[in-house]
Amino acid sequence: MIVERSDIDRKLEQTYVLILGGGRGTRLFPLTKERAKPAVPVAGKFRLIDLTLSNCLHSNFDRIFILTQFNSDSLHRHISQTYRFDHFSRGFVQILAAQQTQENTDWYQGTADAVRQSLRRLIRHTPQNVLILGGDHLYRMDYRRLLQSHMEHDADVTIGVLPVEYHRCKEFGILQVDENARIVSFQEKPDNPEDLDRLRVPPDVFEDNRIDGKGREHIASMGIYAFRTEALFKALQENKQPDFGGDIIPSLLSKMRVFAYFFDDYWEDIGTIRSFYQANLALTDVKPVFNFYDENWPIYSRPRFLPATKINEASVRSTIISDGAIVSGAVIRNSVIGLRGIISEQAQVIQTV
Repeated sequence: MIVERSDIDRKLEQTYVLILGGGRGTRLFPLTKERAKPAVPVAGKFRLIDLTLSNCLHSNFDRIFILTQFNSDSLHRHISQTYRFDHFSRGFVQILAAQQTQENTDWYQGTADAVRQSLRRLIRHTPQNVLILGGDHLYRMDYRRLLQSHMEHDADVTIGVLPVEYHRCKEFGILQVDENARIVSFQEKPDNPEDLDRLRVPPDVFEDNRIDGKGREHIASMGIYAFRTEALFKALQENKQPDFGGDIIPSLLSKMRVFAYFFDDYWEDIGTIRSFYQANLALTDVKPVFNFYDENWPIYSRPRFLPATKINEASVRSTIISDGAIVSGAVIRNSVIGLRGIISEQAQVIQTV
C-alpha cells in the first residue's frame, strides 16, 4: 500500500508522542544523583531530552507527553522553561509524573507499565497512533518516515531498528525479520552463538531497505515504537508485564502485525558513564559523527541569554566551550566546557567533560 504525503500530514494530527523519562539511571551515577537521565547535559549546553524533542518538532509531531518518575525536578523545570507553544497552536509538551491513584498505588515498574498507568490520561485525546520514544538517546530521525512505513505496512506495531555488529548484540534486544520486514522473532540481549546464528538477517533484506549490511548481520531494537492506539491498549491490557522489550513485544509477534523500520545513521544510548564521555568527546572531532551545527535540523534548548565566551591568552584545540564561560591562561585539548565554566591560569584540561 502506497501512502501519499498528504495522508502522512493528516496522520500527524492524529498521532501523539509518549517520551519515557527513564528509571533511576544507576549506571549514570553520579550524573543522575539529583537529575533524571533525560536531564543529563550533553554537548555543553543541551539536555539529552532536547535531542528527542527536537526530532519530534522537526517531524511536525507537536502533541507530546513526557512520563517522569525519578529525580524529575530539573527535567520538569527545563521542559517548562523551554518548550512553549503559542496560544493559537494545538501543540503541547506536557509532563505526566508518576502518581498513586485509587486504581493503582504502585510507581512505574518498567517502560510498558509507565505507559499502561498513563493510558487513562491519553484516552481522552483518542489519537489514532501513539509514538513511544526514549528520552536518553543521541540521534537524528525524521519520525514521519517511520509513520509512513507504519501506514504502508498496515502495521499494528512498528519498531525502529538499527543494524549492529555481532559483538554488540548482547547489548540490545535483537530482532529477526522476514523478507517483507515483518518481525518474526525477538530476543533480549542474546549471547548464545546458536541464538545469534538464528537471528541473522538475510542480506537481501538489508539491500531492499537500502542499507549496506557488510559486517552487520543483525538488527537491534532502538526502543522506538509506533503503535496503532487500539493495538497498544489491547497489548497492555492483555499482558500485565512491566517492559516492552523483554515482555510485551515478544508476546505480540504471533497476534499482531509487527514490522521493522530500518534506520542506518548515528545513534547512541547514553546509558553509562563510559558512553556519556565517549559521545561527548566525539563531538570535539573536526568532523564529528553527530553534528550539532546542522542548520537544517537545529537542536532546540532553553535560551539562557548568557554572554559570549571570553578567552584570555589560552591555548585551546578541538574543544567545545559553552556560553558564559571564561578561560584564562589555560591549556585545553579535546574537551567539553559547560555553561558558565571558569578555567583559571595554569590549568590543563585534557579529554575532559
